[in-house]
Amino acid sequence: MKASKLSIGVIGAGQIGGTLIRQYTKAGYNVKMTNASGLDKLKQLASETGAHAGTLKDTITDVDVIVLSIPFVQVPELSKHAFRDRHSSIPIIDTCNYYPIRDGLIKEVEEGMLESIWVSNHIERPVIKAYNNIFAESLIYSGKPKGDPNRIALPISGDDKNANEIVAMLIDISGFDSLDYGALQESWKQQPGSPVYCTDLTLSQLQKSLAIASPKGLPEKRELGLKYILEKGQENWMDTVLHNRTIYKSVLE
Repeated sequence: MKASKLSIGVIGAGQIGGTLIRQYTKAGYNVKMTNASGLDKLKQLASETGAHAGTLKDTITDVDVIVLSIPFVQVPELSKHAFRDRHSSIPIIDTCNYYPIRDGLIKEVEEGMLESIWVSNHIERPVIKAYNNIFAESLIYSGKPKGDPNRIALPISGDDKNANEIVAMLIDISGFDSLDYGALQESWKQQPGSPVYCTDLTLSQLQKSLAIASPKGLPEKRELGLKYILEKGQENWMDTVLHNRTIYKSVLE
């Protein structure tokens, strides 16, 4: 599928979703978007980007890719039936992360269910995990041309190779390399608390960090990381990236 022919539906226009809408429209893609907080709040973004604001049904109808970028806890509010009429080959990108401080405790996830499996179960469709391990600010400011040795790479996990390749193409136009490293069951390796979460790694560094990832103590590491972000403030996002990188300095060298 050629990039110029892609039509993309984005559910959620917050920090990550809004950034992707800007990047996709700038690249010439046809983008539809919707937002749980009301279409009036999308008027400025629609005017800025040319993306079409509509209902959930409008946003996921006649598109080639769907991006799910809403707070994790809001996923069950999406109608399961909304996705049933969508062709099963349409990739659904899950950018969501579970943050108990925002989402409350979710029993299945607390008991070990992978975040993207939980999302997939609720919408009753397969998903591809991507874009969840990077600050929106890094997406905005840290993209580099293809071939740059310092280009950041983003992980992709999903069960459909063809769908993963489409996601990789979208990541590339955003200014980043990508690494398809395994099935959705491996997606815990890019959840908050992992060594690839908000560390802005090159492709070789990403490969090394995924290799040392361990599910042991992941929730505790997530909470420590979130505490640091809250203490520093979102505006000091690069401080958090550098802090996270120092934790795994020996692996990255």
